[in-house]
Formats: sequence, structure tokens, C-alpha cells
Amino acid sequence: MSDKTSDPTAQPAAGPAEPVSEATAVRAEAPAEQAAPADPRGTVQVTPGVYKRLTTGLGGFTLAMGACLLLVAVIYAVTPRSTEEVLPTVDYQSQLWAMRNDAPYTVHAPEGLPAGWRPTSSRLTGLGKPGEPVAWHLGFVTPTDQYAALEQSNEKASEYVKRMTNNKNSSGTQQVAGQTWTRYFRKDKKQNSLARTLPDGVSLVVAGTASYEELAVLAASLKPQAKGGAPVPTPGS
Repeated sequence: MSDKTSDPTAQPAAGPAEPVSEATAVRAEAPAEQAAPADPRGTVQVTPGVYKRLTTGLGGFTLAMGACLLLVAVIYAVTPRSTEEVLPTVDYQSQLWAMRNDAPYTVHAPEGLPAGWRPTSSRLTGLGKPGEPVAWHLGFVTPTDQYAALEQSNEKASEYVKRMTNNKNSSGTQQVAGQTWTRYFRKDKKQNSLARTLPDGVSLVVAGTASYEELAVLAASLKPQAKGGAPVPTPGS
């Protein structure tokens, strides 16, 4: 029996296939890109495409405007506001000087008003116009935040007093610094008034929303002013 010689070129028979490990399979099936891990601080991470839409173009503009409007609303809500009108303080010295020297009668002006009386308006009419009545209006805010005004004129008393008090019927009298003043009250305007006509025909009226007590303080402070006299200190100055 002849011997069989092996072919040197023959390939060895293939053995059994090498088994694939579980780790190798997982690596083969893993996607090319993995989602970014969650930020432990709670920040929401978005893809570059979403970020671009939120920060550019119409979407970014809308987002920015919404943030600005929200900020404005918060500031408006926490900012204190007041609806009260604050009247300016006026210095009436120049008009008092004009009345002292040019009015056809002796003008009366307040002197020594207590603290808290603040002049807010002063107005002259008829001065320098021959034949016309000369009048001076001087308005105040009182210590209780009410309004009180001094009105004086050489206009016919029966007409002037009725117009300044908004009433033709008196409601009694009141003694102020030894002088008798006539009371008036206009309910619909919430106006109290005290009026007095001097011997030379000049009428003095103090009127406003202030109480009769405060009006009496203003009336008692009125003093006749000599021509060229010393300046009268403005209340609150």
C-alpha cells in the first residue's frame, strides 16, 4: 500500500467560527453620535439648529421682544406711582410790589402765616388799565393739603363778593381778629368763604376747600401794605 503524501499548497481546513462577544456586538450597534449628557445644573441643551432658530431671524427677534416686554412689565409693576398733582410754589413778591405802588387802593397781604402755608398761584388783573377794577388773586395750599385763596378788588362789592363766593346768600358771620366777616357756603363746589368789605369799598374774600378755621387764619394774617414798604416774607421761604 502506497503512502499518501500531503500537498504543501493545500490550505488547512477552516476551524469553527470564533464566537462574537457581547461587548463587540454592542459596539457594532452603537450609533455614530450619542446625545449629550444632561446638565446637572438643569440647563436645557439644544441642537445647533434649534439654537440658531431661537437666536436669529424672526424667531430670535420675537423671543428678544418678549423678554424686553416682560422686563418692562415687571419694572412697571414694582415702581411706586402717585396720582396726586403737585402744585409749584410761587414767589409773589413782584406782584405784591406792583400792587403796593400802582393799585388805586391800599392792598392787603398775608403776614406771619404759620408753617405749612405754601403759595401756589398769584395773578393780577386790571393794573395799569384806567377805569377798570384792579384785582389780586393769591392762592395757597394749607397745612391740611386744602386750597385757600385771597381775592381782593375795588370792583363793586355786591357783584365781586357774589362771584368770588359763588353764592349770593350768606350763612352767618364769624369774628376774626376783632373784625366781622360774612360766611358763605357752596355745597356743590365744597367751597367755604369769608368776605369783608372795607370802608374804602375794597372787598376781601378768603375762599376754598379749606375749613372756616383755616380760612380764619388766612384772614387774620392780612395786613394793609404801605407804598414802598419793606418786603413781606413769602410763607415757606
